[in-house]
Amino acid sequence: MRRRTVPPVVAARWALWTFVVANLAIVEVLFLDAGTGKNDVLTVAKFFGLHAAVLMLFQLLLVARLPWLDRRIGMDRLTVWHRWVGFTLLWTLLTHAVLVVLGYAKLDDASMPKTFLALAGVPASLLGMLAAALVVVVASVSVRKVRRRLRYETWHGVHLLLYVALGLAFVHQLQETTTFTSSAFATVYWWALWLFAFGALVTGRIVTPLWRNSYHRFHVTAVVPESDQVVSVYVTGRHLDRLPARAGQFCIWRFPGHHHWWPANPFSLSAAPDGRTLRLTAKAVGSASAGLRHIPVGSRAFVEGPYGAFTSLHRTRPGALLIAGGVGITPVRALLEEEPSGDVVVLYRVRSERDAVLVDEVRALVADRGGELHLLTGRTGEGSPPFEPDGLRALVPDIAERDVYVCGPPAMTSAVLSALRGLKVPHRQVHAERFGLA
Repeated sequence: MRRRTVPPVVAARWALWTFVVANLAIVEVLFLDAGTGKNDVLTVAKFFGLHAAVLMLFQLLLVARLPWLDRRIGMDRLTVWHRWVGFTLLWTLLTHAVLVVLGYAKLDDASMPKTFLALAGVPASLLGMLAAALVVVVASVSVRKVRRRLRYETWHGVHLLLYVALGLAFVHQLQETTTFTSSAFATVYWWALWLFAFGALVTGRIVTPLWRNSYHRFHVTAVVPESDQVVSVYVTGRHLDRLPARAGQFCIWRFPGHHHWWPANPFSLSAAPDGRTLRLTAKAVGSASAGLRHIPVGSRAFVEGPYGAFTSLHRTRPGALLIAGGVGITPVRALLEEEPSGDVVVLYRVRSERDAVLVDEVRALVADRGGELHLLTGRTGEGSPPFEPDGLRALVPDIAERDVYVCGPPAMTSAVLSALRGLKVPHRQVHAERFGLA
């Protein structure tokens, strides 16, 4: 529990944005020192090109899954930022490209189509055009209306083209940019920044997962059906006491031989890590999750993570309110094992008691701690909405004095967060996790 200290999420945000602003300031100084182009239009084009490079580097850091950032800000929030920075990058690149063509057209007194074709014949310029084209393709499939029509695996495959675009853009900058070769400091700074960003990405996304799986040697020890649609999978391995996992976090699970290697399945830990076993509990909503009950005991597991900021690291108050919807109960159930006091209230929203996943375990944990469990049943639109401000205040009169953890379907989570704002629950006491890697 943290009082009169800077919350971890605030510290992480300040650190991240300070890093970005500091590097933008350096880029501005270098631009002013050596950013003049062959005419005014090309000078502005260079300005946008340099800032596009900074946005690319920032994008890499947001998806590098750096543990310090992930545990404090959360992958869901970092992914949202990645999305908006991505669209900002798109418009910055397009502005840069149009201004380059316009600037050279003005310089050569030629039409823009003719200038475009001439630039396409220059290898360095062609690499930049190809990079921009790939960014446009990825952005097009990331528009919400298009994204919702695509399978995650298809969208993810197209999204990987961004790494190709980054490589092309990097070579383009090496051949075209003079700003970062204007001095020894500029050259060292530029290379150090790119090496740091690529190094963070490779370490977080490739090296760390491979090392952890080689070290821990994860494998399945039990598969337990919880209901017709829900199954729990128990995974063990070597030295799990050294795995930096906390209750409330999730992992990305793959089971070679059970399903294709490509699909990534993020499932929360449904029990607090005890140094011996990890447990995931999943509802059958797709072919991958539906097939989990058929995994043979002894099968290998490839585990990425743990990830997420939905943990007790962010506690600020003695009392806690845990709100879950459907299978969102899994991280809440794990958090209950870490709850030391009886000042805990759990609101569990399901259509019917039969749909209440792990409800017996939750009820036993709450009873052991002397807390309260409210099982809220019914379909959306039936009766009085349980997550309206008045409904929450009636169930938990001292709600503004508690830390509130929320995990469930997007519509429910949004309704709860809106109600908490209406009840004036301090923002630092609200902790929510939204599922989804895209």
